Amino acid sequence: MRLTAFFQGIFIGTLALCASSVGQTSGTKIVPMDDWIKIEPEDAGISDRKVQHLFDLSFLDPATQAAVLVKNGQIVGERYQKGFHSESFGTSWSMAKSFYAALIGISVDHGEINSLDDLVSDYLSEFSDERGDITIRHLLNMTSGLDFPAHEHELMFLQENHLEYALNVKFEKSPGQVFEYNNVNSMLLSAILFNAAGKPADQLMKERIFSKIGIKNYTLWRDFSGNPLSYCCVDMSARDFSRLGLLFARKGAWGHEKILPSNFVDETFKQIWSNIKSKTINQNRGYGMHWWVSKNDEHSRIFNASGKFGQFVFVDPYNDTVFTRITRYRPTGGAVQNLGTMRFFSWIGDLTLLRKLGERLTSLGLIDFGGDLSTPYTFEDGISKQFFTHYSAIVDAFADL
Repeated sequence: MRLTAFFQGIFIGTLALCASSVGQTSGTKIVPMDDWIKIEPEDAGISDRKVQHLFDLSFLDPATQAAVLVKNGQIVGERYQKGFHSESFGTSWSMAKSFYAALIGISVDHGEINSLDDLVSDYLSEFSDERGDITIRHLLNMTSGLDFPAHEHELMFLQENHLEYALNVKFEKSPGQVFEYNNVNSMLLSAILFNAAGKPADQLMKERIFSKIGIKNYTLWRDFSGNPLSYCCVDMSARDFSRLGLLFARKGAWGHEKILPSNFVDETFKQIWSNIKSKTINQNRGYGMHWWVSKNDEHSRIFNASGKFGQFVFVDPYNDTVFTRITRYRPTGGAVQNLGTMRFFSWIGDLTLLRKLGERLTSLGLIDFGGDLSTPYTFEDGISKQFFTHYSAIVDAFADL
């Protein structure tokens, strides 16, 4: 009897050790700790054929670097382009908007921000002018009414001080009336969070989210003047982007700990705007609180964070499922944007042309990518084409799991 008890003790201790380093069960839900648990699709109640179909559709596009499928907190499928692996970084581009917006919800929960309906001018004195009626909710729902040029303020990316640029954007129309996907709305969150919480937004991200859900390897970009970029530019692996998706799928809970207030996640996953047309995707989508709605019908509701050139984290909260897809990326190793020689070409004012020019100058050895040029940067081989063409089929395949 004593020997049996001894071996039982060893067995239980081993299970506890494995749980702390691999996964942890909260009720019936597993959360990844230092590493992920990987299981076969059938063990998660999913058809392997359907999983392979989803991955095959995604990899029809050679720009795809990585795709990861998570069900019930466990990886049931992942695939990588040749030359990449599970720790290879991708860059978020505008997916960062969805993640930084979460910090607003946490700040409300901490009492640093009173309400999403607070005036932006309560936190940014610069807005005590004709922009005084704009609320934080207007920023999150992309209805601020701020000036909205054809380039959608993507040219802010070429500035040394992105925040200064954002603070100087003028008033154009009444807030709350029209959806306009304006990068300035998201950049302003960085300043609001700093003035409300007393810490830079990227530090808040590390302390309040990343450290809680096991994200340890990442780059949170700042502009040349030191401002955290809350509208773009988070570098990490597809697996770690999936952790962020899982956090939202679980209504802000990670094991027994509440990271995001559940009422904020509930509000985030309300569709405010519908039938939003896209220049790249052959499907109209919805939007609300810095998240896109890619499918909303009697069969399923799929939400997603979305980034330029084809970065996606799809979340099906009702089925506890997350699908992440990122495109080919070459990290520079930096964390502070320095456009180097490319600053002399910023007068061109066309990001597409500038991107192609930068790639050409890099191939000729005239720009030291990672030295002279330190910035998130997607080369031609990381720009989606087929993925956008098959977008509806991919969303349906994900929903059909």
